[in-house]
Amino acid sequence: MAGSTFWLVVLFGMFGSLLGLILNHFLPLLLLRLNGSPPPKGSFGWPILGQTLAFLKPHPSNSLGAFLQHHCSRYGKVFKSHLFLSPTIVSCDQELNYFILQNEGKLFECSYPKPIHGILGKSSMLVAVADTHKRLRNVAVSLVSITKSKPEFLSDIEATTISILHSWKDKSQVIFCEEARKFTFNVIVKQVLGLTPDEPQTTRILEDFLTFMRGLISLPLYIPGTPYARAVKARRRISSTVKAIIEERRRQAAETSTTSSRSKRSDFLEILMDVDTLSEDEKVSFILDSLLGGYETTSLLISMAVYFLAQSPSALQQLKVEHQNIRRGKQKEEYLNWEDYKKMEFTQNVINEALRCGNVVKFVHRKALKDVKFRDYLIPSGWKVLPVFSAAHLDPSLHASALEFHPWRWEKIQSQDQTCKRFTPFGGGSRCCPGSELGKLEAAIFLHHLVQNFRWRTEDDDQPIAFPYVEFQRGLPLHLEHCPIN
Repeated sequence: MAGSTFWLVVLFGMFGSLLGLILNHFLPLLLLRLNGSPPPKGSFGWPILGQTLAFLKPHPSNSLGAFLQHHCSRYGKVFKSHLFLSPTIVSCDQELNYFILQNEGKLFECSYPKPIHGILGKSSMLVAVADTHKRLRNVAVSLVSITKSKPEFLSDIEATTISILHSWKDKSQVIFCEEARKFTFNVIVKQVLGLTPDEPQTTRILEDFLTFMRGLISLPLYIPGTPYARAVKARRRISSTVKAIIEERRRQAAETSTTSSRSKRSDFLEILMDVDTLSEDEKVSFILDSLLGGYETTSLLISMAVYFLAQSPSALQQLKVEHQNIRRGKQKEEYLNWEDYKKMEFTQNVINEALRCGNVVKFVHRKALKDVKFRDYLIPSGWKVLPVFSAAHLDPSLHASALEFHPWRWEKIQSQDQTCKRFTPFGGGSRCCPGSELGKLEAAIFLHHLVQNFRWRTEDDDQPIAFPYVEFQRGLPLHLEHCPIN
């Protein structure tokens, strides 16, 4: 009898869940028809699944992909769909995208799928909203500002660059994405936790972090053994490691509190420990967010720049000349300084163009907090909204020869106002990535040494693919020729 009752409960539970999913698919459209409110044109696709699978179909990251191209040509740049189990407005319109980003917290708020929350944690700045996000972001902006003001920051990046490139001297080929990730991880773990590559804690964090990254882009099934379940456990282990580091530093601080000559560390964690506005869990999540942003996004940016430079010999030659001129004004092994970085004008054009063509961040998830009127149609309250940044980046009406890698286009743009709507590689508004300038700095220093020490070529069958996260199919193999410029 008890067994029959159990299976009856399970059956009713499954039926209720299925009914809820079906209602979630059809009810929003029914309510809109009853209210007489005209949403954008579009289609919800299959019941339950909607159009998610078609939306996520892999395509070159320097293209919109078949799904967006088809829907934009059929319905216009703004259309309705059903994605990630939610009714959704998809925007490939630069004006609406800008409007969404500028009204964060007023008309729209961040709203990633719940499984993302399960991996990142409820205290992550990436999923936090309202006052919590504002508080976390203020700390992030302050930390970035403090970091940029420290002279050792540049020297740490440059030393790591030289170490990575030195390991290539006797190699004819490298898998560049792996090398770029090694570089960015070594930089960020030093800046955030004060750890060097050869410390046991660094190796342990990297192993868990790689597991975490694989789960972040996997099917969100919390079943033992799945990438998602392993990622959730890996995050817990990283949290435990960070908490242990915090406790060790507090113990050391207590032991040396009477010593006036005690020298403090200069990493993120040391500064965070003195921030009273964050809880312990928020500090740990902040560390994980910093590792995530400094590792994956920056390494992908550098990979994009190296990939597109291989396709543009004229851009590569001009970049070499710029860095040769900077190097001529320095002693043989003298490190770069901020004045040198300010001279890298064409380098910044290359980085911007790599971001525009490669589309490191293709779209973000938002939710309408109330009914929003835009032009002649309504964005209903509670619906998800997906502003697609790559649409503006690849729009030929905004960028001449939009599918071509052409860094010189940025020489004609004189003001930030000209770019804020048509170029949003790191988001915008109050959720713009606070560490984006640090990522560009790392890329510039890496390119400074790379172009003066190596020639390289890529393989024709490798290119960046959006899944919708961006990844090179084969990890970007580079064929190298070591040719240092004296």
